[in-house]
Amino acid sequence: MKKACVIGAGFGGLSLAIRLQSAGIATTLIEAREKVGGRAYVWEREGFTFDAGPTVVTDPDCLRELWALSGQEMSEDVELMPVSPFYRLNWTDGTNFDYSNDEPALRREIARIAPNDLGGYDEFLRYSAGVWQEGYVKLGHEAFLDFTSMIKAAPALARYQAWRSVYSMVSSFVKDERLREAFSFHTLLVGGNPMTTSAIYALIHKLEKDGGVWWTKGGTNKLAQGMTRLFERLGGEVRLGDKVVQIHTLGDHVTEVETASGWKGRFDAIASNGDIMHTYADLLGQTDRGQKVAHQLARKRFSPSLFVVHFGLEGTWPGIPHHMILFGPRYKGLLDDIFEHGVLPRDFSIYLHHPTVTDPSMAPPGKSTFYALVPVANMGKLPIDWAEVGPELERRVLDEVGRRLIPDIYDRIVTRFHYAPPDFEADLGAYKGNAFSLEPLLTQSAWFRGHNRDDKLKNFYLVGAGTHPGAGIPGVVGSAKATAKLMLEGLR
Repeated sequence: MKKACVIGAGFGGLSLAIRLQSAGIATTLIEAREKVGGRAYVWEREGFTFDAGPTVVTDPDCLRELWALSGQEMSEDVELMPVSPFYRLNWTDGTNFDYSNDEPALRREIARIAPNDLGGYDEFLRYSAGVWQEGYVKLGHEAFLDFTSMIKAAPALARYQAWRSVYSMVSSFVKDERLREAFSFHTLLVGGNPMTTSAIYALIHKLEKDGGVWWTKGGTNKLAQGMTRLFERLGGEVRLGDKVVQIHTLGDHVTEVETASGWKGRFDAIASNGDIMHTYADLLGQTDRGQKVAHQLARKRFSPSLFVVHFGLEGTWPGIPHHMILFGPRYKGLLDDIFEHGVLPRDFSIYLHHPTVTDPSMAPPGKSTFYALVPVANMGKLPIDWAEVGPELERRVLDEVGRRLIPDIYDRIVTRFHYAPPDFEADLGAYKGNAFSLEPLLTQSAWFRGHNRDDKLKNFYLVGAGTHPGAGIPGVVGSAKATAKLMLEGLR
């Protein structure tokens, strides 16, 4: 039996490991931390459950497919709960907009804010469906290993004006600024600036509209745990709490994985779900190939980081939905500060996550779990002392949530802590503390992104946010499908 190793138990690594093991490849999954999940880590404090990262599950069929490979059902291991509205968007003037796939309700929301934009919304729907078909259905699970594959995709990308930004394309359909923000902010959830990210990412609207937005009962890490149980039932091996420190090579092949404990394993193929810069600069840093690619990657643009305040409160808030976007007074100017200028602005927009309104098990009875997330520049652009700045920014974020939603927030706090860019770097090996790997620019997508199979090391592969198609659960699960196909071909 051929043997494979997958480094990193994030959703990309777990998906790849399941695909390989389902196909009869003896697969070992190695994770540096003591829990699976990668960015979908979890903490439990004073009875509260705090998810570290992704909270939005879209396209659940791409996950169900992993169980179906071995004739099983995802419901054996994971319970998905529908979330509605998907998001409540709130502006500083007090305007609310409930965003969902309930079409009559959504149209009523649009008509309430900007009735003249209903026709433009219909045009946007058609555009979103078109880019979803071309960019997700046709290309989302395909590896771009040479420039020829990019040329083949170019006509479709050109037809949908992929060189334009999501915000620019949305603006061509709707005129109200609030609706422009409502239909373009999604790129921030995968590390992209709506002002510069390719219009292809408008497909997210179609993805959510068709598949819905879901929550994993017990927290997003429960999805990672369920995937791990499936992998182990199939006979896969999981090694937790043992960081990979080196990938050994011989000529143009990778041969062996070495961990911090001194364990070594020889494999016919190796894939990394780790940060792409960490993979080449550190794990392959002793090789000419690793040093060369790391030098090339250092010239690319990496996504911003995140500052996340986790807090548990006394009381419940049935009027605060599962997901809220609290827009600040600026949109483009704020995005410029984060993505271009690398400054820490005085104002911010907040993504507020309130899982207990859907799933009370995330907190003790009569209490609520929240996190408030704000995008910040990565440490390459914003080299500040986060030990000093973090507590102050935490206070400012809680002040804003209190001002807009929970006036007595400080009286109700049971527990709280924050997670900052240095934590992304320390815990995840994320280059400069980035939260989503390479920024999803058109010039860093498809063939221009990390290749699913290395160009020189013939049996070394990549999976996850640094590869095509990019970040987000559907993105990394799609990258695993593309990488698994290549690995299985190579292992035959």
